[in-house]
Amino acid sequence: MKTLVWTGAETMKVEQQERPVVQANEVIIQVDVVGICGSEIEGYLGHNSLRVPPLVMGHEFCGRIVDKGREVSSIEIGSKVVVNPLLNCGTCDRCRRGLENLCDERKIIGIHRSGAFAEYVAVPASSVVVVSENLDSFSASLAEPLACCLRAVRRAMTLHPFSNVLIYGAGAIGLLSGFVAQILGANKVIIVDINDERLKTVQNVGFHDVINTKMEDLDNKLKNITGEKGVDVVIDAAGFLPTRSQAMNVVNPGGVIMNVGLGIDETPLPINQQIRSETMILGSFCYTKQDFYDAVQLLEEGKINRDGWSEIRPLENGQQAFSELVNGEIEKSKIFLTL
Repeated sequence: MKTLVWTGAETMKVEQQERPVVQANEVIIQVDVVGICGSEIEGYLGHNSLRVPPLVMGHEFCGRIVDKGREVSSIEIGSKVVVNPLLNCGTCDRCRRGLENLCDERKIIGIHRSGAFAEYVAVPASSVVVVSENLDSFSASLAEPLACCLRAVRRAMTLHPFSNVLIYGAGAIGLLSGFVAQILGANKVIIVDINDERLKTVQNVGFHDVINTKMEDLDNKLKNITGEKGVDVVIDAAGFLPTRSQAMNVVNPGGVIMNVGLGIDETPLPINQQIRSETMILGSFCYTKQDFYDAVQLLEEGKINRDGWSEIRPLENGQQAFSELVNGEIEKSKIFLTL
């Protein structure tokens, strides 16, 4: 089968590999569409210690069941499916509480085992979610990143319904977070980035309030957009020192900063300011099984789709796509690879 293999820093190669052999509790999926995740860009650069080359990445995908193990009875061959790539032990205290995203034994398809940058991928049957034939494969492939955003945004907005929400990052996570905020009733959604082409893309899909902090003064622009109401919720989908520092300065006292982006680790923060302002600083990692199912439901209902902010390339174009993403040469927020 054809695969796109990450063989080392900034190197992707198309290789022929043996099709995976199905195990008793697994299914084999013929991949139709797979998305490129922002975390995979870090892996491509060699900045992520969890990803070890050679590796077939890819964890945002849609395809069809073509084979199943002898213990699998609940899924039919030919079903159109997406996959929750987060694997957990199922028995620890966090898994019992429904927080399988915090399981110490968690594994991710496309990181700890071969993923979907391939014609075929083997996955545990328990990770499969059947989707409607009416849902296009590109939108279906958004289930995984949408689940991340759904968990983060609804937790951030719990104390501040109908608030103004500021989002750092015009990539897929930032944009999907914006869609979720709109669905949950945000008064205004403001998206901040330094890539003007991407900001034009998000404007074209309905987010009119955007700020390029390379070209505009953030504080003045925010005052013009939000007036006296200000910003009660910040979603940081970037995770770098400038965004984390700015977030503390722009959020209202009593507001929420939700950290999603993993751009850097150690970050100095003005904790005395946080205490005196009672700013709530939260983090959100991945999703629970319920978040994933809720994301699929939103996609099935057509409340979120990929129109206007994504582009499609063949798997063979993977090396070039990653290179262009690293160099900021792509104006769309999402790239899908087709097999």
